[in-house]
Amino acid sequence: MPLAASTYTFGDGLLTVLEIAFLFLWIWIAIGVVFDIFRSHDLSNWAKALWVLFIFVFPLIGVVGYLIVRGHTLHEHQAQDRAQYEAFRQFTRGPSSGGTADDLHRLADLKDRGVLTDEEFERAKAKVLG
Repeated sequence: MPLAASTYTFGDGLLTVLEIAFLFLWIWIAIGVVFDIFRSHDLSNWAKALWVLFIFVFPLIGVVGYLIVRGHTLHEHQAQDRAQYEAFRQFTRGPSSGGTADDLHRLADLKDRGVLTDEEFERAKAKVLG
């Protein structure tokens, strides 16, 4: 009886590597979709629960269905996160500030534009005033 390793060819090895790559890609996409579900402010808690349940019961259909129905929100959330990060980074590492009043005015502007949430605004304000 031949050993199992002796019948494992180079083509089998390539196929295994390809399967692992696709598995990694699938896990990456599925986790990204689940994170996007929980970041969506326009979905109710019931809708979030149903999407997650659908993904756990029918993984392939659930993820592909979410990408078809709500795929545009993935890019919107990434763009929001990027803009929020850049605005806050610019605020914290920007050119020399014009004083506390100027910093508070810039923070209020970021909050009014929706870049900062109320909680982030309060933390940044405490940092400026502290």
